[in-house]
Amino acid sequence: MDKMGYYVDRFGEETARSKISDMKRIGAAEKIDFSYSGFIGNTLDSHRLIWKAREEGGSDLQDRVVESVFKAYFEEEKSLGEPSVLKECAERAGMDVSSVLRDGTDAGRREVEEEMEDFRTRFSCSGVPLFVVDGTYVLSGAQPPEAFLETFSKLR
Repeated sequence: MDKMGYYVDRFGEETARSKISDMKRIGAAEKIDFSYSGFIGNTLDSHRLIWKAREEGGSDLQDRVVESVFKAYFEEEKSLGEPSVLKECAERAGMDVSSVLRDGTDAGRREVEEEMEDFRTRFSCSGVPLFVVDGTYVLSGAQPPEAFLETFSKLR
């Protein structure tokens, strides 16, 4: 599905354009060149890849894979539904993808689906991003730094 069309369908044209404008402004300040061209695909395999990265290399490798996936989607206008894109992301992050993206393998599928159901049930998650702080405080959607600071202050 066309990325921009998806956002317009989900949020309405005015809200989508406003959110995108905000994200481009915020991204530019962080040297991230957000693009809203391209296509959206099924992301289950990208979640499996991210799960496998943690299994193989802990949080460090997982973080590198997530950064690579985000770069492909948000900056390079690539579809995360394409196995070749995920392979490229994994390789860029220093990961061997043969064990998770090989045809016919279901590595991580059950774990990812269970986690999705858990978050849907416990935190009413229906999209990303979703931040759960200390297993209690939930921040849904893109949030300004102040929202996190307020949440962290509740933990003190």
